[in-house]
Amino acid sequence: MLQAVPSSSELDDVVDITTQMRAGIESVMTGRPELVRTTLAVLLAEGHLLLEDVPGVGKTTLAKALARTIDCTVGRIQFTPDLLPSDLTGVNIFRSQTHEFEFRPGPVFAHVVIGDEINRASPKTQSALLECMQEAQATVDGQTYPLPRPFLVVATQNPVEMEGTYPLPEAQRDRFMARLTVGYPSVDAELDMLDLQETSDPLDALKPVTDAATVGTLIDTARRLYAAPAVKRYVVDLVTATREDHGLRLGASPRAAIQLLRAAKALAAIGGRDHVLPDDVQQLAEPVLAHRLLPSTESRLSGRSTSDIVGEIVERIPLPVSVGTARARRAIG
Repeated sequence: MLQAVPSSSELDDVVDITTQMRAGIESVMTGRPELVRTTLAVLLAEGHLLLEDVPGVGKTTLAKALARTIDCTVGRIQFTPDLLPSDLTGVNIFRSQTHEFEFRPGPVFAHVVIGDEINRASPKTQSALLECMQEAQATVDGQTYPLPRPFLVVATQNPVEMEGTYPLPEAQRDRFMARLTVGYPSVDAELDMLDLQETSDPLDALKPVTDAATVGTLIDTARRLYAAPAVKRYVVDLVTATREDHGLRLGASPRAAIQLLRAAKALAAIGGRDHVLPDDVQQLAEPVLAHRLLPSTESRLSGRSTSDIVGEIVERIPLPVSVGTARARRAIG
């Protein structure tokens, strides 16, 4: 049975709402349109986002701006070395009046969870997010509680070379759909930033343009986009190449292939298309794959990063010749 691809009106809704969200976020994050676009793609792909860079470049600001464009619940976690897993998921409290335990949910029970400096917490606390991020649920004292939908974790981290940080475990990194580097703004963008924030915080003027239920509908729309067999094979070829590359000692997992395709569908939906192009996959290959890989000793000694290796793989793997469109598939069917 063929999957019903989104109608033109459904795609128009995706374009209209994401355009408004982009405008709101870019009013705060000046000069970074591609960063904002990829962030929204991760949201519509129902993934999680890791923002990595030095302090002060706007990682938390981007996360807060995204959350403010949606009328939804927001959880905020400041990761510290003494943070406990129960500080994230919640605890059961005994009520003497009723002689019963009452569950008090933690900050992960929100639509958007902002985690500041996730790599400052111990690995045990970092691992408390694994079940939440993969299965959209939290287990406390043997009882499982569902998390709201949509559920998005936007975590920030400083480079591991910074003092007082712990590297994220491989299993934790694999749960993040994409890792983005904010980077320093251009001179013009930084001048605009000074003008915007000279007398007030632009975040205060940011208003919601949609709500959680609507975002859930957009997620369902993006997931129904058509991906031709050739595009899916291209995704698998890229992922397989990471497992065979001699510059890597750990390649991408099958989860990476699934998330790369979902992110590519979301990016195509934001562009108003009902089908995925190889260009969508190429644009997202580095942010979706690089943080999951482990370089070999030779790569580290030669200064080759996993991002460099993914870029080489993208250049090496041939593009599909024909990918078709959803409309063409309907006509054939």
